[in-house]
Amino acid sequence: MAFVLFNLAAVAALVGIDQLIKLWAVQALQPVGAMPLIPHVVELRFVLNQGMAFSLLSGKQLFLIIATSAALLAVAYGLFFRSRGKRLQQAALVLVLGGGIGNLIDRVLNGEVVDYINLLFMRFAVFNFADICVCVGVALWVLVIFLDELHADDVAKEQ
Repeated sequence: MAFVLFNLAAVAALVGIDQLIKLWAVQALQPVGAMPLIPHVVELRFVLNQGMAFSLLSGKQLFLIIATSAALLAVAYGLFFRSRGKRLQQAALVLVLGGGIGNLIDRVLNGEVVDYINLLFMRFAVFNFADICVCVGVALWVLVIFLDELHADDVAKEQ
């Protein structure tokens, strides 16, 4: 039970942080449009994104909601039923789930996602905290899979 409660609390914390930052962006950033964070490196720029990364599938809200919901259900299943005792995998899935839910809330309630981090030193999409959570979570998940494969190879060699 503690396992479930801890992971639920971690996901809720990430969703809460994401939603608070987005609320700030709507209230403080939207009126000014943009403000420097680190001059010539990163600015905070208010952008509403109707699609997913790089505005792909823009205007396909129903599809994005259904696809995201299905993916998040699979991630939640993995977190609560497949990752017990695997801390790195749990962290990866918590990040993906928290970030995914954060953006799904925007998409369901507003039909678009609030983005606000703009990298000035390279041409890249404007993104948000939830996007960072999802990307770091997926990268961590790939690392988990890679480490599991290495471990499986080591065990096979020992036999």
